[in-house]
Amino acid sequence: MFYSGIIPVFNRPEEVDELLKSLCSQSYTDFEVIVVEDGSSKRCDTVVQKYAGRLNIQYFYKENSGPGDTRNFGAEKSKGDYLIILDSDCIVPENYFAAIEKELNVSVCDAFGGPDKAHDSFTPTQKAINYAMTSFFTTGGIRGGEKKMDQFYPRSFNMGIRKTVYERLGGFSDMRFGEDIDFSIRIFKAGYSVRLFPEAFVYHKRRTDFKKFYRQVYNSGIARINLYKKYPESLKPVHLMPAAFASGTIFLLILSFICLYAFVPIGLFVVLVFADASIRNRSLIIGGLSVVASFIQLFGYGFGFLSAFWRRCVLNHPDVSAFDQTFYK
Repeated sequence: MFYSGIIPVFNRPEEVDELLKSLCSQSYTDFEVIVVEDGSSKRCDTVVQKYAGRLNIQYFYKENSGPGDTRNFGAEKSKGDYLIILDSDCIVPENYFAAIEKELNVSVCDAFGGPDKAHDSFTPTQKAINYAMTSFFTTGGIRGGEKKMDQFYPRSFNMGIRKTVYERLGGFSDMRFGEDIDFSIRIFKAGYSVRLFPEAFVYHKRRTDFKKFYRQVYNSGIARINLYKKYPESLKPVHLMPAAFASGTIFLLILSFICLYAFVPIGLFVVLVFADASIRNRSLIIGGLSVVASFIQLFGYGFGFLSAFWRRCVLNHPDVSAFDQTFYK
């Protein structure tokens, strides 16, 4: 099988360098790489040139139009049987493409995705953010997959799709956030087969500090309501959990001034996350940072969700943008 790796990028030449370096170490090599620069002021063309003799690679520059349109641009230039969508802030293990090939040889499907993990080189903050985004005790339980509470939806940081299916569905929409879930919903609605490939994982850096992380998850909360307005059936009880957690935590903190026992549920959550994250990462420091990251994630997602719900569902405002001007920051 021949694959086309599509990598949209905006002002991240250093991260592209790391990703391309990891692609050079693949045990399965029947793939091409297409890097599409989405109007960056800090271009990565010189980085790409470094790998011209080591990878089957193409580089394109276009005016900024968002991640979905940039992936569509790359797809138009591709030649693969399957498109592999990767974010520029990912690193892939050496058996990534081999794991995909193995899964497809066992059972062919139209679309798939894999999980993400924290690389040893990540900072403690990045490892804590990774924990918050993948743990069953946070919204990681909403994202679908093994030991999850919802159906698995491939995400754009690690997504594969048959090229013919991509073309039939018209690729990604122009949403700047939640466009991958929008695409996955359309894949399911069209009746195509979708699977999780557990061994086709990537190391995903996401955001590098808590301020940027809060902005990201706040966007996710807004995107969930935007998706609900497009696909009402896509909103499920589990998607209300972050908003309920944030509201409930605030209520319990206020109540704790009257009754100290009201703080017990919050304390239990802190202990649970701290213990689990410390064991998983073998670090008490990362365990403590994971508590902070988990609260940021649940509060950020919950507040974004409630804000968008109020404006779109109560006040009936039109589409709520999710930091359109600062999406990449």
